[in-house]
Formats: sequence, C-alpha cells, structure tokens
Amino acid sequence: CKADGGMPRVTTLDRYVVGSWLRIFILTSLGFPIVSILINLTDSLNRLLDRGLSMKEIAISYVYSIPENAFLVMPAAVLFATVFTVGTMGRHSELTAAKAGGLSFYRLMLPLFVASAGASVLAFAVGEMAPGATARQLEIQKAKPMRPTRTRFNFVYRGDAGWVYTIRSLDVSTRQLKQVLFERQGSGASYPDLIITADSASFDDSLKTWRLRNGASRIIVGPDRQAMFAFRTMHLRSLKQTPADLLAESKAPDEMGYAELGRYIDALKRSGNDANKLIVEQALKLALPATCIIIALFGAPLAVPTPRAGPAVGVAISLGTTVIFLLITQIMKAVGAGGVIDPTVAAWLPNGVFLLAGLVLFSRVRT
Repeated sequence: CKADGGMPRVTTLDRYVVGSWLRIFILTSLGFPIVSILINLTDSLNRLLDRGLSMKEIAISYVYSIPENAFLVMPAAVLFATVFTVGTMGRHSELTAAKAGGLSFYRLMLPLFVASAGASVLAFAVGEMAPGATARQLEIQKAKPMRPTRTRFNFVYRGDAGWVYTIRSLDVSTRQLKQVLFERQGSGASYPDLIITADSASFDDSLKTWRLRNGASRIIVGPDRQAMFAFRTMHLRSLKQTPADLLAESKAPDEMGYAELGRYIDALKRSGNDANKLIVEQALKLALPATCIIIALFGAPLAVPTPRAGPAVGVAISLGTTVIFLLITQIMKAVGAGGVIDPTVAAWLPNGVFLLAGLVLFSRVRT
C-alpha cells in the first residue's frame, strides 16, 4: 500500500516486523557488551583491587566501557536481529502469509532496512562517544594518569599545518608559555623550514593566536641558505591552539573522534610521515557503521532458505558471518596500513564484498 505522496504507507505488519527486530537488536547490542565486560572484569578484578579501587569505582569505570564495546558489536547486533526476525517469520509461515496477501519479500523487508539505517547513525554516534568514555575509564582505573587541569611541563605538541611545539611550561590560568620552540618542516624555497624560539608567549584572545616575546626566527631554505632575525614581540597566525588545546595530552588513534583523527592525519602528512595506518582507522569509523545496512541486506535473504531448521541455524549463520567479516576487516587493515592498496579502499573493501554477496542473495529470493 502507498500513501498519497507515493511513499509506502506504514502498516500494522511494518510495526510488527520492526518491533520484533528492535527487541532482538536491543537485547544483542546491550548483551554482547555486558558479556565482554564481565569477562574482562573477571580477568582484571584482582589487579584493580590492588590499585586501591573500591567496588563502586570499578563498577562506574566499566560503565564507561559500554560505548566502545557497543560500537564494535553493532553490526553483529543488526545481523542477529535480521536473521532471527526473518527466520522466525519463516518458521511461523508469516512470510508465506504476507506474500499471499500481496506483499513481496522486498516490501516486507523495507522496514528492516530503515531500522538498519537508523542503527548505522546510532553506531556512528556511539563511536564518537567511545574515545572520551574509554579515556575516562582508564583514568578511574588508574591505568592512565589524571589529565592536568591548570599546568603542564616539558612537553611536545603537534599542531596544525605541520607545526610542532616544544614547551617548557604552560599555565592555563595566566594563559602563559615559558621557553618555547616552534618548528615547521618545509618542502623547498616556496615553503621553507621555520624555527622560532621565544622566552615566553601569551594567548591573545582578540586575535586568537599567541604573542611571542623576546625571541628569534630562523628561515631555512637549504644548508647554505638561511636567514635569522630577532624580535621583541611577534604574532604568528599559524599558532592557533588555545591553552586548553595545549593542555590536552597526545592521544592514540582509538582515543580520537573522526574529525580529530582527520586533523592529526593532515598534520602527519604535512610533516612527511606515513599516515596509512591512521587513514584506515579513520575510514573504519565510517565503514563500520555503514556495515549495519549492508549486513542487513546480506542477512535477510540468508535466513530465508532454511526457515524450519530452528534457531541454531540462525546462530550459526550470524556467528559465522561475523567471524568472516572481522577476519576480512583485520586483513584489510594490515594491507591498507602496509600501502599495498589505498588505505580508504582497504577499509571499505569488506563492505563491498558483503554488499555484492547480499545483492546476489537478494536477487535469488522468491518474492
């Protein structure tokens, strides 16, 4: 049935199908992370108690691990929900009844694909929450030092446009730096190396940059082509990181969101470093959520041929597909990081394989 605008009308059957799918999806997307957390807790409990953590602190810390675990299992949860929903409808002859009533298999599966698209959006949102939550978990478990809130000493910071800051001390309350060195690697006469030193620097809120005091700037084009001048004060618009930005410590790739990781990759590229591994990791932050839609397209027709084989077949199909997908993903991560193929292509290739297989299976389903 269609509404006046030509779009399919939401029917009672649609609501029934989505309701069945959602119950399994919610149970699986929460159940898998809880099982993973319990296994990890069993292995780590004595070590956490030795660090002086109370049971309340341990429990709270594992609450922060839910986003990361949920992000990783979201495609598997979609697959389980799709396979068991379609399989149950097949065993109860509901697919046959729907087809007898004039609904094709494609139309019957439409609400599942819409729900899977929603799961993709949810997976991306959870993935963006995961880095901060995981960092907080490590802090509570005392596996990672608490981040400073006012001062930081003797550190290096990689900024935008290839700039590297070496700083003796930072005071956020006064917005001051002491004994600083700023370096930018160049690529020739049109983009020379720059080295700037200064006794101190203060952040100018009106210009959103740093005012350097009592220093020197060196421009290096080559071994025999250098120029240097001293200054009492100087603004450099490229130095845009705020005191709060500089206070943040360097992070691993899994501790950064999609946009933040992209900025870090850009900085590495400008510095001439190999960023293939990080490019794969960033692409997977989109590819993994997109898997939710593709895996539903793959799983729905796969559950139809053996509707009377029982729930064990659904479990076998879901677990087998999940293992194969994870194996292909890990292989492609290594291939992309090694530069054998384009890193972005490597991240999306498992999705392409499953999309092709899903389309083939879907085209062979009796409608």
